[in-house]
Amino acid sequence: MPARDLAEPAEMRLLVAGRHGQLGRALAEAASGDPALQATCLGRPELDIRDEAAIRSAFDAHRPDIAINAAAYTAVDAAETDPEAAFATNETGAGNFAAAAAEKGIPVVHISTDYVFSGENDRPWRETDTPSPINVYGRSKLAGELAVAATNPRHVIVRTAWVHSPWGGNFVKTMLRLGAERDELSIVADQTGTPSLATDLAGGILAVAKELASNEASPRGVHHLTNSGMTTWYGLAEEIFRTAANHGYRRPRLRQITTADYPAPAQRPRFSALDNHRIGAAFGVHLRDWREATADCVQRLLTIEK
Repeated sequence: MPARDLAEPAEMRLLVAGRHGQLGRALAEAASGDPALQATCLGRPELDIRDEAAIRSAFDAHRPDIAINAAAYTAVDAAETDPEAAFATNETGAGNFAAAAAEKGIPVVHISTDYVFSGENDRPWRETDTPSPINVYGRSKLAGELAVAATNPRHVIVRTAWVHSPWGGNFVKTMLRLGAERDELSIVADQTGTPSLATDLAGGILAVAKELASNEASPRGVHHLTNSGMTTWYGLAEEIFRTAANHGYRRPRLRQITTADYPAPAQRPRFSALDNHRIGAAFGVHLRDWREATADCVQRLLTIEK
């Protein structure tokens, strides 16, 4: 075997929990194309973050330099009637994962959510704003943030929002499916946030992870990361069908409704857009406008369908 070129950067070993989720799949895809990373992406049943022994076994087997926890209980409405399940993954599991990393001296990136905020604001939420979640899911994710911070001093908590991708269940896929079945769709128009493409998020999160692992002086703590700009669910639906129509797909009529017109078990924040300035200043991570990202997601989904 030829000697390794000393000019080549050594591979950084990465362990990702949550392999089967939207963000986990995006991280796996992005990491596979990064020659500086040797990534192992695991999900249930091989790695269940509720199982401390399974986590320690994964750290022992793969000896990562950096770990990312993208595993989460994300069923927002179901959490209202099954809070134990939400907290088991989002708090206890998150703490287990961060603690196991700390035992090995490994930094951890933990993924959280805009739903830690109440929604009662008129400007994008900053990391210095006080969280005040209004549903069980948000409370469980906030509890997870606190568990990670308490168990691993070398942590970055990345809050994101309104995640969509070519995989799993999400608003973009649901709209395309319903748009093919119905002539008219009623869409909530009084909740504001930022749609975030999982593949864009993955690139930003990997940049943070590599800096955190390679630089002892790198920033720690909570950082927000979404695509740029903001819209409502109605605005997102308009963009989805505008792009789909450009590719020859039918465009249903869209009707604006209020949150009160579409009752759900879990209360949603009225305004949950996040301010991304801190992560840009700390790590140089800046994501593109949500419209461009959404158009790319729609195009990829339509290509898959064909």
